[in-house]
Amino acid sequence: MTTTKIDGICDPLFTEVREAFERNFKDCGEVGAAVCVTHRGRIVVDLWGGLSDPDTARPWTSDTVTVVWSSTKGATALCAHMLAARGELDFYTPVSHYWPEFAQNGKAHITVAMLLAHQAGLPVLTTAPSAEVYADWDEVTNALAAQAPLWEPGKAQGYHALTFGHLIGEVIRRITGMSLGTFFRREIAEPLGLDFWIGLPEAIEPRTASLIAATPSDNATEPNEFARLALTVPGSIPNLLLAHSGRLLEPGAMNRRIYRAAEIPAANGVTHARGLASLYRPLALGGSFGTTQLLPEDAIPRLAAVHTAGFDLMLQVPARFSLGFAKAADQGGQPHPRRESFCTSEEAFGHPGSGGSVGFADPRPEISFGYVMNKQGSGVSLNRRGQSLIDATYRALGFRKTLQSGLWFDPTLPPRR
Repeated sequence: MTTTKIDGICDPLFTEVREAFERNFKDCGEVGAAVCVTHRGRIVVDLWGGLSDPDTARPWTSDTVTVVWSSTKGATALCAHMLAARGELDFYTPVSHYWPEFAQNGKAHITVAMLLAHQAGLPVLTTAPSAEVYADWDEVTNALAAQAPLWEPGKAQGYHALTFGHLIGEVIRRITGMSLGTFFRREIAEPLGLDFWIGLPEAIEPRTASLIAATPSDNATEPNEFARLALTVPGSIPNLLLAHSGRLLEPGAMNRRIYRAAEIPAANGVTHARGLASLYRPLALGGSFGTTQLLPEDAIPRLAAVHTAGFDLMLQVPARFSLGFAKAADQGGQPHPRRESFCTSEEAFGHPGSGGSVGFADPRPEISFGYVMNKQGSGVSLNRRGQSLIDATYRALGFRKTLQSGLWFDPTLPPRR
């Protein structure tokens, strides 16, 4: 068996992360990938390896970027939190205050917080769209403004897999006059020096890894209720996600220029592991890094605070969300129904992406983390490749995993109240 060459740096304290990264190539079918960890502001892990395009044998290099799917949602949510910190956006004000057309069909009382927490009842487009609908901003936002919610807003949660970014992005556009991708670039990516785009410039295409679709054997999961409903129950929420996504969720769709160039702030961010870790680095350090302040320190707890928790009508498993960020889900001592997870500490917040990418911050140990790859896993969250890297990071810091919930904790510190 050929050993995959791993490049980059790894602090000796985090050697286990490098070992887990190497095992992913050896034992878990990794094709091309990168992982980055910052600790107290310093990059302590920055590793990459494999192929960015197996068809051409193009190697994965230091500056290879790729589509990170729903890991984009964390970047989108951060834009909203920055406007809130400036007093330009109130999470508990109705969306229609900023976007008057949104009040149609019983949505006048939906708040921005409901959008961020996947409680608005708009997880899918309910009418059949055009073939490439998510490449047309106005078609999506006009459809969302016109349709009725699928449940009483605020009374249930259902992951807004593709609509999240257009809902938040249109609110931001109405406030600032800028598209979400433009606001993110000017206010976050450029000040932090990030290789991270929502709406990819054509000049970056040669650096972008080709995504490889998951196969049924990937991840060897237990029966997946989301997939069953999506494929066999017409009219179910998971089925409408597939049926009304245009061609966006077809295998290989995100390798097409039309979808990389569009702004799809729920799903088409393009970056590398260093970009994800560097996005979250200020948030692990009280809101600032270097000369760039994204948020005041007293705003950080709101990013981590659980806003909704329970059975998710889209994902078909229990899930927890803060205002715009995913939280590790407490499994209550029971085995998770699939071999996929997002297990961090309780203080951490971030977002995984379909296929397995992830970025997050954990303010307590002052770490940020990013992982990207081109070979997609078959689940809707992390698979064992990404979770093994998270686990190795926490073990390097001396954390332990709670047997009952699967969450990580620092045994040297008293629990927070």
